[in-house]
Amino acid sequence: MALFHPVKESEVTRAIVSAFSKQLQEYAESDVIIVGGGPSGLIAGRDLADNGLKVAVIERNNYLGGGFWIGGYFMNKFTVREPAQEVLHELGVPFEEAVEGLFVADAPHACARLIAAACDAGVKFFSLTMLEDVILHESDRLAGVVVNWSPISHLPREIAALDPIPLESRIVIDATGHDAQVVKKLEQRGLIRLKGEGALWIDKSEDAIVEHTGEVYPGLVVTGMAVGAVYGLPRMGPTFGAMLLSGKKAAEVTVKLLKQVTYPEAKHLRTLPGV
Repeated sequence: MALFHPVKESEVTRAIVSAFSKQLQEYAESDVIIVGGGPSGLIAGRDLADNGLKVAVIERNNYLGGGFWIGGYFMNKFTVREPAQEVLHELGVPFEEAVEGLFVADAPHACARLIAAACDAGVKFFSLTMLEDVILHESDRLAGVVVNWSPISHLPREIAALDPIPLESRIVIDATGHDAQVVKKLEQRGLIRLKGEGALWIDKSEDAIVEHTGEVYPGLVVTGMAVGAVYGLPRMGPTFGAMLLSGKKAAEVTVKLLKQVTYPEAKHLRTLPGV
């Protein structure tokens, strides 16, 4: 006796294509586009979507979480320093204190919880989607991103001449990590200059990353290790507290920007903690 309801193979295909097409049409225009689905991008997306904003995350890989789920040295453990353990508590991730002020947790568990929290808040994802360019209106404000399928970057150029598509948004968040891919598109046009990431220095890096998280060009907010590339800050290695707190601050800054007179329709947005 069959356990599952009968269905045609063609109906499975139609269901997938129809649902994806509907999502792509709906998110051709968003409140916020986050480029990069690592920990900073995920927590920023969750907080923004929790605030009623329409948020899309662009991720070039076929998985979410960046290096978060891997942990340090492929050992699937990661650390956070106080006070970032409060974010783990908020997500329902168990953790232990390794030494005073330093906490360790299972990376896959934390990554899964963070992805689920973003999904539950209403964030929508476009995986295997790479940033190809940005939308600039009169070179004075970012107005969205230009994207393409990631796999074409691995094909011979004569095959991969595939035109991209634009996605509009009121704010773009660069959460692409060490590469700072969105900021680099502006640098190529002489609109901004990256200082480049420094060598590892955990104590200095984490505070500096959170402190410098914010708007670096009209309509563009940087978070996570992209901040380090912009400001020449040290890298931090396998500790993720600043990634989480930088993502939360990026959401706070974004809400504040959307509440400004530029977007009078956003006056209803509540102020996130810390703004």
